[in-house]
Amino acid sequence: MISFGTGGWRAIIGDEFIRTNIRRVACALARRMKQEGVADAGIVIGYDRRFLSREGAIWFSEVLAGEGIKTYFVNLSCPTPQIMFTVKHMDLPYGAMITASHNPAIYNGIKLFTRGGRDATLEVTDPIGEAANALTDAEIPSVDFELARKQELVVFIDPRDTYIDSIMNQINMDAIRRRRPRVVLDPMFGVSLAGLQTILYTARCDIDVINDRHDAFFGGHLPAPNPETLVDLQAAVRDHHADLGIATDGDADRLGIIDEKGNYVSANLILVLLYHYLLRYKGWHGAAVRNIATTHLLDRVAEAFGEKCIEVPVGFKYISSGMEENDALIGGESSGGLTVRGHISGKDGLYAASQLVEMISVTGRPLSSLVQEIYDTYGEMHMAEYDWALTEESRTAIHETIMVRKELPDFGKEVERVSYMDGCKVYFPDGWIIVRFSGTEPRVRVFAEADTEAHAKDLVRIMADFTSLPFDH
Repeated sequence: MISFGTGGWRAIIGDEFIRTNIRRVACALARRMKQEGVADAGIVIGYDRRFLSREGAIWFSEVLAGEGIKTYFVNLSCPTPQIMFTVKHMDLPYGAMITASHNPAIYNGIKLFTRGGRDATLEVTDPIGEAANALTDAEIPSVDFELARKQELVVFIDPRDTYIDSIMNQINMDAIRRRRPRVVLDPMFGVSLAGLQTILYTARCDIDVINDRHDAFFGGHLPAPNPETLVDLQAAVRDHHADLGIATDGDADRLGIIDEKGNYVSANLILVLLYHYLLRYKGWHGAAVRNIATTHLLDRVAEAFGEKCIEVPVGFKYISSGMEENDALIGGESSGGLTVRGHISGKDGLYAASQLVEMISVTGRPLSSLVQEIYDTYGEMHMAEYDWALTEESRTAIHETIMVRKELPDFGKEVERVSYMDGCKVYFPDGWIIVRFSGTEPRVRVFAEADTEAHAKDLVRIMADFTSLPFDH
């Protein structure tokens, strides 16, 4: 069954991610476009370096051609934000990307975007999923890919330069040229390298690269930038005496950062650093939007500058909507995705990385010093994050306890309030904890934030014991 979650539809290759299901999604989308009267505008589609990504894009395009809809086909593996930008730049009603983002290599999937380059909401994807599941392969029309090209129902495009130029036009390239930082890039065997190299070489950065070959197995690691997967980048930053290490996930919409000392800088801190930089050093104004599992340090920065911080459910579509509704300056999430007003509505690892290089260049200060400034000014908050694979039985039991009966453990401290907006979040005067089920995998995730990492881990341990989840940390 095809089921869209917070980050699109993702499934195991050869199990549910198969040609028939890809064709079903394409047909359901094509018929929705006809119902909406936007079929004549066409659609852009891209793909990343995962196994079957290009083939999936071809199968998707063949069905669209069978429905008489033109596909603008990006015939090079590319970042997801490039497709979002192209939807916006070409004023198209829809776009699609064949990717499973940061999921393990055995997964692939489809992300859908709507006009303006926004992540498709559940109001769009749920009906598409239902319609796709009702289709049989025999009733899905298609046109052979090469024939569709001859009929100009598939048109190859290369929007890379336009996308990269749009980023460089929003970055202080002169400041970077004057500082000329040394940067180590780790695309994690994904699709960010060409874009980041172009931007940073143009700004006269000195660049070293690791993990850049095409490897559909991502070197045997999860293509998600976190402390466990960025050990090679940490070593490379130290070895090359670099000012910054930048990693992006499999489809380059998220990033991970290593400071000049070789220390991992969390995605939460990156979001806070950039917001503080935009407010203090660039003099910009505007609210911040974060999801329910992202640091409350962002709230402290907003309050200090007379701004507000808006909390939304997990899923970047909610961040995009919150930014639009509040004319917010920045939006982001603890998993490494962020965007800034004036760019695309979705998360963009290349854009965020470029902003960070600008930040250390304009301030003339190492990243570790800027992190310390945040702590000295706003206090420290640290997060503990854990997740567990679930059986259907264990998922049902936890859901019944936490979400239906609304039972909670005794945390040994004052509870200010509890929210069930997205999972169960408990707020304390000095921190918080949330339990929520993944929208893309059969897993439960527990996040906690407190003044120290040890205190955050204690909150997770209490919740894990209460829900019978193994916790030996």
